[in-house]
Amino acid sequence: MSSIFVFPGQGSQSVGMGRDLYENNAAARAVFEEVDAALGEKLSDIIFNGPMETLTLTRNVQPAIMAVSIAMLRASNAELTPYVAGHSLGEYTALCAAGALSVGDTAKLLRARGDAMQAAAPVGAGLTAVVLGMDIDAVRDICAAAGCDVANDNSPGQVVISGAKDAVEAAMVAAKEAGAKRALPLALSVPVHCRMQESAADVMRAALDSVTFHAPAVPLISNKTAAPMTDVDEIKDALVYQMTHGVRWRESVLAMRDLGITETIEVGPGNVLTGLTPRICPELTAKKLEI
Repeated sequence: MSSIFVFPGQGSQSVGMGRDLYENNAAARAVFEEVDAALGEKLSDIIFNGPMETLTLTRNVQPAIMAVSIAMLRASNAELTPYVAGHSLGEYTALCAAGALSVGDTAKLLRARGDAMQAAAPVGAGLTAVVLGMDIDAVRDICAAAGCDVANDNSPGQVVISGAKDAVEAAMVAAKEAGAKRALPLALSVPVHCRMQESAADVMRAALDSVTFHAPAVPLISNKTAAPMTDVDEIKDALVYQMTHGVRWRESVLAMRDLGITETIEVGPGNVLTGLTPRICPELTAKKLEI
């Protein structure tokens, strides 16, 4: 059996996540301490104690999910899988797991990413929504007509759209009229993976060039290409690209199957990716990392 570690994105967080690891495992505790030191604040206190409103702020939740995911991986002593992948911010976690980035630098990048995403779109100007029960090509056509973007191709019948508030609202109405089962706004403070994030993409290009970046020990299956990637410059370009373009998760999971992978192992809080895997590719086994 060939496995792959997959790392979740925003939406998997909960107050108290990782507390047991921090209290009972030295390797995990060191991860939280490195993140706190890199950010110059006790993010761990927000992770463990909340409040949820503070944890879910984009600038906090992105490094928080990474910290918990890497703490889980370090606590497990599991060997690195032949490939890694991550959903959105999870790509940064995957690269950290594969040795491309230090924990501290990954935390700094994700803090910069969260701040840049929030700064790119004034509060209330953008919207992110999920369209259920509609083919990806049909959703793309609707977004093109409405002037918004496909943010995540998550699984058959689950597509996230994002962009200016009026455009996304128009696309939601059009999707329902065209036969979507549901079209619902998501509780995100910023529009993600869309053209409104162009200024954030510029910020991330500079941020990525400011840290030490090694080739990963194993290939990353990229959100941009849904294919393995190891070249540092290509990876940096892909991380910038994903700021303004959609996450190709459905295609990435199908690529895992085609590479001979038989099992996805989700490393991080929640079980969002574990739920998506069988909906995308029933041939793959999906499970959470055992610690």
